[in-house]
Amino acid sequence: MTRYQEYPSNENGNGLRIGIVVGRFNQDICDGLLSGAINALHELGVSAEDITVCNVPGALEIPLVLQSLADEEETPYDALIALAAVVRGETYHFEIVSNDSCRAVMEVQLATGVPIANGILTVENDDQGLVRMHGKGADCARCAVEMARLHASIRMGDKPQPVKG
Repeated sequence: MTRYQEYPSNENGNGLRIGIVVGRFNQDICDGLLSGAINALHELGVSAEDITVCNVPGALEIPLVLQSLADEEETPYDALIALAAVVRGETYHFEIVSNDSCRAVMEVQLATGVPIANGILTVENDDQGLVRMHGKGADCARCAVEMARLHASIRMGDKPQPVKG
């Protein structure tokens, strides 16, 4: 008896082209996010030649570059990754940057149809960011690869597989 149908998870990065946009503000944390993402992409089979990194000043500059990459027609990206660190300060600026960067990343994803893994960390202090940076970068890499494969399967008309139970 079939319980439902499902697209299987696929984290095979072979042949995928991935773009990463990383902020420089809070550099140590951002470097760790990038390192975690690139290491995981290589583990998933994405070749170095198929990874492009763009550096921007901070989280609010990420969406514009994501949109430029998503609009690339000659050699399109299968998925994108946004990486930055927003550390709470003493002003309301933290909320503005956190909320607006997240919203804009989602808008780019929906407007362009290119999957984007959002790795813009929002943390209370540097220590929290340093603890989470490698894991979050790796999580975003896995998310980007899985979403690229799922999105491609749906667009190509692949059928989900029955789940027995």
